[in-house]
Amino acid sequence: MRLKFRPGLLAKVIIAIITGILASLFFPLWTTRIFVTITGIFSSFLSFIIPLIILGLVAPGIADLGKGAGKLLGITALIAYGSTILAGFFSYFTTRWSLPMLLSAQELTKGSTLSFVETVTSFFIIDMPPLMSVTTSLILAFVIGLGVAAIDGDKTKVLLKEFREIIILVIEKAIIPLLPLYIFGIFIKIGAEGQVALVLGLFFKVIIVIFVMHILWLLFQFVTAGAITKKNPLKALITMLPAYMTALGTQSSAATIPVTLMQAKRNGVDEDVADFVIPLCATIHLSGSMLKIVACAYAIMFMTGMSADTEMFAGFIMMLGITMIAAPGVPGGAIMAAIALLQSMLGFDETLTGLMIALYITMDSFGTACNVTGDGAIAMVMSKVNRRLKKNSYSKL
Repeated sequence: MRLKFRPGLLAKVIIAIITGILASLFFPLWTTRIFVTITGIFSSFLSFIIPLIILGLVAPGIADLGKGAGKLLGITALIAYGSTILAGFFSYFTTRWSLPMLLSAQELTKGSTLSFVETVTSFFIIDMPPLMSVTTSLILAFVIGLGVAAIDGDKTKVLLKEFREIIILVIEKAIIPLLPLYIFGIFIKIGAEGQVALVLGLFFKVIIVIFVMHILWLLFQFVTAGAITKKNPLKALITMLPAYMTALGTQSSAATIPVTLMQAKRNGVDEDVADFVIPLCATIHLSGSMLKIVACAYAIMFMTGMSADTEMFAGFIMMLGITMIAAPGVPGGAIMAAIALLQSMLGFDETLTGLMIALYITMDSFGTACNVTGDGAIAMVMSKVNRRLKKNSYSKL
């Protein structure tokens, strides 16, 4: 009797990351471009389907929650924004305390530049423009879901549930099976361009500080969620690891929604709450990205001798928490949304902005992984809140 080894998604993602980096060392350019082309096509498909995933999961999720959906939506948004803002201040004060012990001030100059090797391009691009933006789909999902919940629209609920079944089918049959190949293509491109070694070598100490902050922040989130839900925080965190590893490859919270959703439900989150909270938090909960942007910005300002006082960063953090909500669910979306604030509020010029983008994109995976893993902690809390709201509503009857 032969035993068949079928690696799970976590193993497939790890294999894709390792083989992608190794393949970049010896694959000829034309072969690398084939995988970059495949990755580009899949990325275009993700850009097209992500608004539909949000609409297809959030709208019926809100409708299923009933008339208490508006309250649950407000609580979720408040917790997500609060987590993001707290992460920003935690990053600022930690970086401000630790960097002077690791780096010398003005280690970089404003005139310093990074010269990357030529970008590896795809052979062709298939443009798949989405029907709507992520923000539009989120607002539309709110309007439809809250409206259906308010009027008890049974017929519309059936349509929403059938649409959700279609979206889930696309996720299970198309997106999940192709994710490892997509991740392989991303890492073979990064390796071939030499960006990882170049930027990591220059900012290694900064990256170590940021990585440690991510771990501490995840522990804080899950210890808090565990205390509220009376569950083992370490076990819950370990359950979310497949989502963490998938996000390392996709570099997109939205693209990782299917895996985050699956792992959150394995943590005991009610299905209707998970279908509502996870896609929502993929757009509005960006604590990992906030940690990284604040730390990178402070590090660059410190190493170039710029002033970086608390008052300046407080305003920057509060505004960034709102601005990043508009960030598309694609790699590097958060930093693209933050560029205007970096220039207007922190005084970054074109050179420093380019340096910031290069550093952020190279480390984008870790911030995204922190985002989606933290979404699982918020889902645990909201599941508990939803049960309490239902219990109170029943007691009033």
